[in-house]
Formats: sequence, C-alpha cells, structure tokens
Amino acid sequence: MCTGKCSRFVAVTLYPLVVISIICNIVLFFPDGDVTYAKDGHITAEVKYMGGLIGGGVMVLLPALYIHLTGKQGCCGNRCGMFLSIAFAAVGVAGGLYSIIVAVLGLQNGPLCKTVLVWTTPFKELTGDNNYLQNDKLWSLCTEPKNIVQFNLGLFGTLLATSCLQVILCAIQMINGLFGCLCGTCNKEAQIA
Repeated sequence: MCTGKCSRFVAVTLYPLVVISIICNIVLFFPDGDVTYAKDGHITAEVKYMGGLIGGGVMVLLPALYIHLTGKQGCCGNRCGMFLSIAFAAVGVAGGLYSIIVAVLGLQNGPLCKTVLVWTTPFKELTGDNNYLQNDKLWSLCTEPKNIVQFNLGLFGTLLATSCLQVILCAIQMINGLFGCLCGTCNKEAQIA
C-alpha cells in the first residue's frame, strides 16, 4: 500500500473514533439522562477534564483532517505534506494519550455518587480485593444516580478503547509520514514526473 492510500485509510478510520469520543464525553455529563446532576456539580471530576472532547476529539480531529488531505493527490500529497503529517499525527498521539489518562483515572477512581446522605467518590481509596472493578457487590454503595457505576464503566471503557485505537493509528501515520517524506507518496502524478 502506498503512503497516500495509507494516510487516507488512517484518516477515514479516525473520524468515527473522534465522534465516539466526543459523544461519550458529552453523555458522561448527564448520568441517568438527567441534567440536574451537571447543574448541581455532581459530576465525576474526570468528566470535567474532557478527555474525550478535547483529547480524543479536537486534538485527533485536526490531524485526521490534515492526514486525509495529505493522502489525496494534489498540493498536499507530496514529501513536504507527508513531513507535516508527522507533526500533526504527533498531536493526535498526544490527544489520544490525554484521553487514555483521563479514562484510566475515571475507571480507577470510580464515579461521584450519593452514598446515603453525602456525595463522594466511595471507590477512590479502595485497592486490592476491595477494588470496585473486581467486586460488583460494592456498587450498591452508590444510591444516586441510578446505575452510575455501570454508566461510568461503560463510557470510560469505551473512551479508553477508542483512545488506544487513536494512538495506534496516529503512530502508524507518523511512520507512514516518514516513509512518505523519504520516498514520496506514490501518487500517479509523482510517478510520471
């Protein structure tokens, strides 16, 4: 596969991952589908870091757009364009890593929830066998919002998976960009000249 086609493949694959990241982050602001938790500030701290919106969203979307243009024939499908795609892909790697870190922290610390009368993060200090990820009986500590543990696990887990794929794809583009910079993009126009 030539470097131009690889760039297009990477970019087209990044687009749905960006959309998934942004949607997951936005949905995390509304546990149980209710806006009152966001209004009252009862949102898990890691949601406010917006790893899916900023990291896996904007910081990956901009490189995806440039990488897509780099893969097309024309002014950007040249060695210089491929060189710049390395820098843009590095921004995508940084955004994906930021999203991974936020998702891991969100999974590790657990959700902010109401336990009896107090809003707290009850699973933050638990380790070993008492870890809420390994012991689902602890989930009943959270009385409000309903099913908040499953909600956070599902969305932060999805963010983690999409961010890992984003990092891998952007790293592939960095290698691809290096080959494109050194060898050309193998566009038909480049082969004729």
